Amino acid sequence: MIYPRFLRRGDIIGVTASSSGRTDPADLRRLESASLAWQKAGYEVLETPNVRTDEKGRSAPARERAAQLLSLSKNPSVSAVIQAAGGDYLSEMLSFVDFEEIKENPKWYQGYSDPTGLLFTITTSCDMATAYASNFGDFGMQPWHASLLQNKELLEGKKVLQKSFPSFQEGHFAYETGYEGYKLSTPVFWKSQNDDITLQGRLLGGCLDVLLDLCGTRFDKTRAFCERYREDGILWYLESFDLSAERLTIGLWHLKEAGWFSHAKGFLFGRPAVFPSSYDVLYEEAVMAALSELSVPVVFDADFGHKPPRLTMINGAVAKVHVCSGVGEMELLFQ
Repeated sequence: MIYPRFLRRGDIIGVTASSSGRTDPADLRRLESASLAWQKAGYEVLETPNVRTDEKGRSAPARERAAQLLSLSKNPSVSAVIQAAGGDYLSEMLSFVDFEEIKENPKWYQGYSDPTGLLFTITTSCDMATAYASNFGDFGMQPWHASLLQNKELLEGKKVLQKSFPSFQEGHFAYETGYEGYKLSTPVFWKSQNDDITLQGRLLGGCLDVLLDLCGTRFDKTRAFCERYREDGILWYLESFDLSAERLTIGLWHLKEAGWFSHAKGFLFGRPAVFPSSYDVLYEEAVMAALSELSVPVVFDADFGHKPPRLTMINGAVAKVHVCSGVGEMELLFQ
């Protein structure tokens, strides 16, 4: 496993929009605030031109988005590349990404939601760790939530024992000023089959909505990756944006039949943003309908995904996760 060099003060943080760009005034203020915050922390920020443009959900044509991503990849002064935002169309730019170039110039790539398509592919194709954590806009809140401070510290190589947070944000809220923090109102409780449970394996995952589109394409190197690390086993972390109960069950069945879960040591599921069902099926029921026969531990409502705050999930790192009475702890091992 290739672990990029950890960040040092004075490094450049690259920001690009491989999915959608930001044009709303509040979002632009949030970007400015995020840049200032990183600068105060001792870093420089370099944006690609597509960060502040958007046309029907795309920051730029697919080939151009790939070129702007690779401009940061080739820049030896850039130590991390954080996606400006999520969206819907990142996967179409994978066709123009030079993954050999990315592998030859290791650096941290970070984002969540639609950026799954890039992060997951880098880890499984290039054998390089990536960070499934907040997009750049979140760093514009004033002050930073503890999850953002932990995220920065982990990218700096500091040993952080991540713990579940007391409460999370239920629902999406439009920004008024651009500086808003999370609206934390709902208690966090990690659900597991047993009151006290421990899981360990190499982390791999992201947004299921995106992974289902990736499965079976020429960018799908998942089975080979899982086979390479079969002795460690894979600790899958998965979350969804708006998959229905029916699509979730069949989607997990699809990945299982594609061989993705052959060396699974367990599963962590984040909180879904939207979860419709035609048959009044609960999220846990939909998941277990597909995964129960694997006979591995499954944890629900963990702190990552579309309902913040978010733990920093490092694709490719070994994770030790302990859940007891609804409280979760995660230690990342870079080995």
